[in-house]
Amino acid sequence: MTKKEIVKEIILEAGGIAKTAEFISAGLSNFDVASLCNEGYIERVRHGYYQLAEKNDISEEHLLATLLPEGVVCVESALFHYGYSDFAPRQWAIAVPRTISRAKLKIDAVPIKAYYIQKGQYLLGKTTSDFDGVTLTIYDRERTICDCFKYRTKLDSELFSKAINAYVIDDKKSLSKLSKYAKEMKLYKKVTELMEVLLGG
Repeated sequence: MTKKEIVKEIILEAGGIAKTAEFISAGLSNFDVASLCNEGYIERVRHGYYQLAEKNDISEEHLLATLLPEGVVCVESALFHYGYSDFAPRQWAIAVPRTISRAKLKIDAVPIKAYYIQKGQYLLGKTTSDFDGVTLTIYDRERTICDCFKYRTKLDSELFSKAINAYVIDDKKSLSKLSKYAKEMKLYKKVTELMEVLLGG
């Protein structure tokens, strides 16, 4: 097998993205990897991770699932996913632990807006959902609404009010869960005061 064939096989077996370490294990050198990259046969998606240049149809969702498994879709991206916003964000809003290495967030093909979350709140409301056939970790509806209150100053006021109103009329909402999360995130007073107004007391 040629070096190109070896690399292609490794990348395809890995689901479209492979690590430099996998090429090295197969007998290639760092120089070989760099040469194939310079030739335009493979493309770097993040430091140490590559995809085939010809097969450049790997979705942002697949890249996120592979390269940032600890990331949680949140705030603007979660609002859009749940239909609480009709504005498709230009960047993926992703919650990550505060301790994460900044290098992990540098994914060449995916624009990311990182929200650094403290340990005690990182797991709160964490669930999974389908994004165009790819399963990604996302905060549930209630955590997403609490985050809207938490980051209210960073959000467009129209986006905030549309999201809250959309949640109020959502059949899948859970006010008891919202109340529980709001208490844990120390947002209870803000959340309940507005919810009581919108829900008519």
